[in-house]
Amino acid sequence: MCGRTACSLAADNLRRACAYRDRRGRHRQPEWVRQERYQPSYNKGPQSSGPVLLSRRHLQQDADSSERVLMDMRWGLVPSWFKQDNPSKLQFNTSNCRSDTMLSKSSYKGALLKGKRCVVLADGFYEWQQQTGGKQPYFIYFPQSKDATDKEKEGDEEWKGWRLLTMAGIFDCWEPPGGGEMLYTYTIITVDASKDVSFIHHRQVRGGKGVAGMPAILDGDEAIRKWLDFAEVPTQEAVKLIQPTENIVFHPVSTFVNNIRNNTPECVAPIELGAKKEVKATPSNKGMLGWLKKSQEGSPQKKENDLPKWTSQFIHSPSPKKTSADVLQQWLGKQGQPAAKKHKA
Repeated sequence: MCGRTACSLAADNLRRACAYRDRRGRHRQPEWVRQERYQPSYNKGPQSSGPVLLSRRHLQQDADSSERVLMDMRWGLVPSWFKQDNPSKLQFNTSNCRSDTMLSKSSYKGALLKGKRCVVLADGFYEWQQQTGGKQPYFIYFPQSKDATDKEKEGDEEWKGWRLLTMAGIFDCWEPPGGGEMLYTYTIITVDASKDVSFIHHRQVRGGKGVAGMPAILDGDEAIRKWLDFAEVPTQEAVKLIQPTENIVFHPVSTFVNNIRNNTPECVAPIELGAKKEVKATPSNKGMLGWLKKSQEGSPQKKENDLPKWTSQFIHSPSPKKTSADVLQQWLGKQGQPAAKKHKA
């Protein structure tokens, strides 16, 4: 399943990170719809809003179906046929949609057959591993290149910052029975987990057999194009894209993320499990992290980061200079950089 994500890029950088080539091969950036509603967060859960990509034709009938737009939608699909006056009265959880039932359950089938496919964007997602004495959270994301830490030059077309995780989703639009603003909501499609992350989480199915679940990740722009372009790619072809992927890495993070109210870089910062030096919500380290955040935002080289503020903690930078992330590592008592890794059986 996928019950918590992070998406910390600012709205303008999120748009740049979603750049693509249109049908004519032109370099494009998706336009925002209701950009003012988007709020970056290190700790997003169901019922909060988050950024998704969708075809412009869903909003404009004469638009090119390959053209993309960015939109902030609420996480947790409310079917268009829901008749209650309050979407919170929906009696079942629709934050995730299992791939093996998405074409049979009425909550998703209608929207999917109508081509209401979207791509849910995130820095990565969290998963919890059951252990003796509690659960250990992990942060899971696409592998990042070393180039992702380089400063971009103004005018560069190609995005060289953090590579966003692109998850397949289904969206729908609900209109209140008494009239009012349309509510756009989405669900994240889940599949059986790849071997590398299956040890982290197991879901229970009939017969008592445990099966691990993870978001259906679309790896590469071609997969994203096919999933979004509902006018050119029919449902029967699009669903073939819904497969587990091995192209992900992860690292353990502090139980600080367990509380949905915590929304700082501490949520995604790597920890060393052996050292057991997890970040605690104390005034002292909150002050340190606040200082780091301000120092990064106030950098004379760049007013706004192209990367989430935590990335340099676990991506090796070619720069020999000591960064604020290095200071943070010392503050947490770490030696060196914890490596993003894949699980070995």
